[in-house]
Amino acid sequence: MGGLKKADYRQLTEIQRKAIPLALARRDVLGAAKTGSGKTLAFLIPVLEVLYRERWDATDGLGALIVSPTRELAVQIFEVLRKIGREHNFSAGLVIGGKDFKVESDRIARMNILVATPGRLLQHMDQSTGFDCDNLQILVLDEADRIMDMGFQKTVNAIIENLPPQRQTLLFSATQTRSVKSLARLSLKDPEYVAVHEKAEHATPQKLTQHYVVCELYDKLNILYSFLRTHLQNKTIIFVSSCKQARFVYECFCKLQPGLSILHLHGKQKQTKRVEIFRKFASSQYAALISTDIAARGLDFPAVDWVLQLDCPEDADTYIHRVGRTARFDANGHALLMLLPTEVEGMKAELTRKKVPIEEIKIKASKQENIQPRLQSFCFRNPEIKYLGQRAFVSYMRSVYLQRNKDIFKATELPAEEFAHSLGLAGAPKIKFLKKDEALSAKAAKAVAKKEEQEEVEKHEKVREKAKTKVERMFQRKNQDVLSEHYHKLVNFDDENGSDEEEDFMTVQRVNHELSGDEEEGSGAEQDIKDLEAENKSKRQQKMTKKDLAKKGPKGERLVFDDEGNAHQLYELEDEADFLKAGDAKSQWEAFIKEKTAVMQAADVDDKQVAKLKRKEKRLKKKMREQAEREGVQMMDMSEDEDGVQLASASDMSEAGSDEEEQQSSGKRPWYQDSGDSEDEDDERPSKKRVLETDEPTTLQDQEALALQLLGNA
Repeated sequence: MGGLKKADYRQLTEIQRKAIPLALARRDVLGAAKTGSGKTLAFLIPVLEVLYRERWDATDGLGALIVSPTRELAVQIFEVLRKIGREHNFSAGLVIGGKDFKVESDRIARMNILVATPGRLLQHMDQSTGFDCDNLQILVLDEADRIMDMGFQKTVNAIIENLPPQRQTLLFSATQTRSVKSLARLSLKDPEYVAVHEKAEHATPQKLTQHYVVCELYDKLNILYSFLRTHLQNKTIIFVSSCKQARFVYECFCKLQPGLSILHLHGKQKQTKRVEIFRKFASSQYAALISTDIAARGLDFPAVDWVLQLDCPEDADTYIHRVGRTARFDANGHALLMLLPTEVEGMKAELTRKKVPIEEIKIKASKQENIQPRLQSFCFRNPEIKYLGQRAFVSYMRSVYLQRNKDIFKATELPAEEFAHSLGLAGAPKIKFLKKDEALSAKAAKAVAKKEEQEEVEKHEKVREKAKTKVERMFQRKNQDVLSEHYHKLVNFDDENGSDEEEDFMTVQRVNHELSGDEEEGSGAEQDIKDLEAENKSKRQQKMTKKDLAKKGPKGERLVFDDEGNAHQLYELEDEADFLKAGDAKSQWEAFIKEKTAVMQAADVDDKQVAKLKRKEKRLKKKMREQAEREGVQMMDMSEDEDGVQLASASDMSEAGSDEEEQQSSGKRPWYQDSGDSEDEDDERPSKKRVLETDEPTTLQDQEALALQLLGNA
């Protein structure tokens, strides 16, 4: 109580009056209340009181865990906890992204109360060795609907799985969506549902005045600047749809100097910068904060006078959360929504369904200032401003294009060129997704038009069918050949097929391929139809390119020829009866496999025999080569020297040796003689012998001639 008094909290709100007693009784609570109704104290007071009653100290570890969807909201909850918990000795910590993880990991094991965002909390559960949640007493999920909307569902489920089942859970949300109810079924046990303002007449605070203005897209910045110029002594939050827009509007308005402090807050900023801007705007008396939806949930900025929504919110729940930044705790507040002409009808229906009272106001044209020339000057002089303007243009068009509710957001109907000029750009940047969407819509419109035209033709055909006379309908019946004789008497074919020369003047006559017999009589109409189709086809072919003609031309057939020279198709099938003569498909398949297996086995045996012979021959050659090397005989081929004298190979030499041995064994001397060491060439080839070829000497004169020849070569 001492901390509450020092923080100047003296009276309970309705949600606090209903939720705190149930939470102190250790019951699970599912609370729902409007924004600004005091939900933060509704769970912080039970957290401190439960731990105090349990006599919790530093040695007991983590006792309470508070999960928040955004860093700014986590910082705000931690600041409120410090204010009201100054009389206690509990250690409290703030664990959010954007800060040093190692520092947090060293201190997190000593915390009794922890305020965290889902992503960083799960990271500590997985990586911090000293982090222990086994003694957790109470779990708080603040702004549960926002946690689900931001894609933290899997993360929260993983966090809950790491927590002990014997715990108390408090879940608070401004709206009870389907995802929140599924989360409640997962994490709460027999919860007490506390609904404040559920049966209220309106979903927004009573002291909040809400208006909307219909304007064109290219007039929004002019209206915003004129508004700030006329509300200098007010604290205003301006919501835009993307971070790029927030940056561009902030940079331009700082140069325009409307007369009050301009701040901007978005998710692309560093955490220290975001906390600094949050605290600066909260402590300012008069200022304008340009922000994305990051500041739309749970943040408590004191004394906010106006909430201006420059861009249309995605749904009524987002609108309620945005305007909830003002008129908090029974204070007065004002909200202004800017809508395009294409957004008015759909958004009004959404707000009416959510019980949001809103009225239209008109803007005086005399009070509106035109800042477009100055923005053009900024973009011309400063390339960075021009770049930011291009990014802001693309991000806005993309945000509208990606919205789910196409009854409100119509990206293809936006005046892109005029909007680009209002940002100071010379022209609209190219947007691929819009062009693709326009092409698809044009294609769909063309298909619808074609379908409607076809339906119209069918409708006229049905009318014509009904308008026919009885005689015409009679001749269209089946078995009408019984009336053919009467029909020929009634109809004069000569007049219809008359040969008037004027009708045939300057016309192309087709060749009449006459048929014989009944074919000529029965195919006259069919021939006319074929002629008409051929004529239309020739006209189409005249417009086609050679490539298209080649594609659409006749395709050749691949044929195979048998032993007798007859042509067959590549995959010619036989009749089923002929196929079944050889047995059913399974037996034929087994026989085919068996036959091919036998052929492969026989071929395998032959291959092995050939390989064996090759290996044997290879080993034999190797042995002969080794034996020749051992005997000092060089293996050489038959060749000729430079003088044209033929040299013998090693094999020839061996054969010569064998002949000599035979002659010696028979007692005969050889009739030739090898020369000794020869000059020049013989010196160069000492291992090669010169061979002289001559006839066998039979007489004494022949022997003398051979001896002289040998002596001459010596």
